[in-house]
Amino acid sequence: MTTADADRPVLRDFGSGAFGVYVHVPFCATRCGYCDFNTYTAGELGTSASPQSWLEALRGELATAATEFGALPSATPQVSTIFVGGGTPSLLGGDGLASVLDAVRANFTLAADAEVTTESNPESTSPEFFERLRAAGYTRISLGMQSAAQHVLKVLDRTHTPGRAVAAAKEARAAGFEHVNLDLIYGTPGETDADLDLSLDAVLAAGVDHVSAYSLIVEDGTALARKVRRGELPAPDDDVLAARYERIDARLAAAGLTWYEVSNWAASDAARCRHNLGYWDGGDWLGAGPGAHSHVGGVRWWNVKHPARYADRVALGGFPAAGWEALTDDERYTEQLMLTVRLRTGLPLADLAPSASPALDRVLADGLARVTGGNLVLTDRGRLLADGIVRDLLT
Repeated sequence: MTTADADRPVLRDFGSGAFGVYVHVPFCATRCGYCDFNTYTAGELGTSASPQSWLEALRGELATAATEFGALPSATPQVSTIFVGGGTPSLLGGDGLASVLDAVRANFTLAADAEVTTESNPESTSPEFFERLRAAGYTRISLGMQSAAQHVLKVLDRTHTPGRAVAAAKEARAAGFEHVNLDLIYGTPGETDADLDLSLDAVLAAGVDHVSAYSLIVEDGTALARKVRRGELPAPDDDVLAARYERIDARLAAAGLTWYEVSNWAASDAARCRHNLGYWDGGDWLGAGPGAHSHVGGVRWWNVKHPARYADRVALGGFPAAGWEALTDDERYTEQLMLTVRLRTGLPLADLAPSASPALDRVLADGLARVTGGNLVLTDRGRLLADGIVRDLLT
């Protein structure tokens, strides 16, 4: 038995939820100081891998997945969502991203109303880039803005200029993209309330219909973590992060963007990211590319990380997996609770284990959640303490 055979996931069947495809593009022009994603610069890869070798391996993995799925008891569902993330997918250019979508289409059937998203760095986009993506069949753009304050971007080691994200969003809309997201990071050392307001002003001026806002997390092993450890930068303050979140929520709500997941706001139901909802609602997805994670019918697997090693494993046949696991009922319950509690629709009370009753009573008594339509829904204050609420309900 080869290593590839040992790591080969044993699939059972599809679940009952939506089916999506995530494609991981592992390339970045530079490495941001806060990022611990599975990404590589050209200098780090050398001649071991390239966008061309990655695309060829991706085609191989998608073909393998289509064959493996075709052997399951149920027919392979239509792909309802595709999300191309990274890394920096826009480094592939419009033609490269069109080829990615073509590779998915060559192996799977897309639903007529499939949502097709790509992440993009504002600096590697242009009006022509967005026009090419729209013609290829992409329906949604997600742009990494992070902040509109130059000194905040510098701390994050972001390379784009503050105004470029807004300009890119407007270019995407002009190219025919109805759904455009801007990502924000708040709580960066040195960021002030005025800096955050500047970012929110820019977001609202861009006219996007979706905003994601994440508190800065100092991840071990990053350049930012080393600076914090050496005392060059202060660690993010929890009270400041909470106040910033409330500020973001108030501004976005006043502008007509409503939260539907703790870190995500949309102008309408149609503007919500259906791909991410597939994760949060316990759907199935194929994660293709180096380091990507997949989940089908309660079986989860994850690919080898390095692009060269990934290509080698694809060439061996079978999934290029580094490992896999079949989730137990307890693990599936834990994940459902962790994800569903964060949604505006809430967690069905009927899905809570009896052992959670004392914690549920405390959460309700403390005003951290309410019961609406048989679901446990976080209050505004509860959203700030979502992780703690999950821990309480699981103990």
